[in-house]
Amino acid sequence: MTYLDQLSALTNAGSLLSANDEIVASYDLEVEGASVDGYRSLATVSAIRNANVEAFEIDYSRVSRLHVINGMGVTLGDSIIGISVLAAIRRANPAVSICIYRPRRDPEYVRQLYKLAEPVVGEIIDLPVHVGSMSRDDLLLDIGNHLFWPNFASMPMIDFFLWSLGVSPDAVTAADKANEWLRQVKLPPFNRDPLPEKYVLFCPIASTPVRSIPEPFRVELVERMWQKFNLPVLGFGKIDHAHYTDITKRSCDTAAFLAWVKGARFVLTSDTAAVHIAAGFDVPTVAFFTTIAAEMRVRDYPNCTAVDLPLPDLAGIQASGRAADLQLVERAYRWLLDGHWAL
Repeated sequence: MTYLDQLSALTNAGSLLSANDEIVASYDLEVEGASVDGYRSLATVSAIRNANVEAFEIDYSRVSRLHVINGMGVTLGDSIIGISVLAAIRRANPAVSICIYRPRRDPEYVRQLYKLAEPVVGEIIDLPVHVGSMSRDDLLLDIGNHLFWPNFASMPMIDFFLWSLGVSPDAVTAADKANEWLRQVKLPPFNRDPLPEKYVLFCPIASTPVRSIPEPFRVELVERMWQKFNLPVLGFGKIDHAHYTDITKRSCDTAAFLAWVKGARFVLTSDTAAVHIAAGFDVPTVAFFTTIAAEMRVRDYPNCTAVDLPLPDLAGIQASGRAADLQLVERAYRWLLDGHWAL
């Protein structure tokens, strides 16, 4: 029996199996700082399929119940795209029931997204669960820790999730690839008063500094939005501009964030969840990309204008706050705004 060491457990391309035969998310162990002694790869259980171990295709018309183990990531953007695939499966095969097993320590705003999505895609259950609790007559698919799957870095994200669930990209409609499941979400009543009904939205802050719009350029971009649209600019973060309002405190949960994006006339952002939400609600968007090629994230969004910044030295970096990396990002934005891009 092969047990994983600390590094192998936390970077395992799939979920983990404890000494007590419980399925565990390595993310939970990392957040808790827990010991990984006695953990094995879930891939050792032959009844549970993992596309990273062996690729497969599934005829979902023959599936009655699907268990998605450790899907679809712990970030908002990844989850929105991953849920799109599950929604597409269910739309094409209404008889399929879906159960999604999630890390119990995922961020609260991501947990809220899955709660909103539950009526669209299916039941949400926290890990850990005993491996014996899942019927071997059901379809059991593990896509845990997908950040460490080689194909995650080499495929457009929507294609990655389709592949990981055994679905051909050609079998999914363009609308499903653009996160239109978000339109089925029942958002609670939302009061914008005293803020304007018509506005454009600025979302400069990504999950990591290297993908965020640097602070020195935010006032300039807000000014360009104001000049272009002649509408109030709402956004996230303090920016000193007469026509800008910080709505961070008015976006207290995920439902409110979705509502702000949905109601915007236009969104300017970087590689953030906002670009995926805007696509779902068909909101015109411009999005800047630094470390990941835009086609890997927004290829299927017809209303998104993507801008790839020239940063070959940072290609493929998932996260960074290093001063040297951020200096490169600032130089690229300065080059872009000095006559190489216009709103």
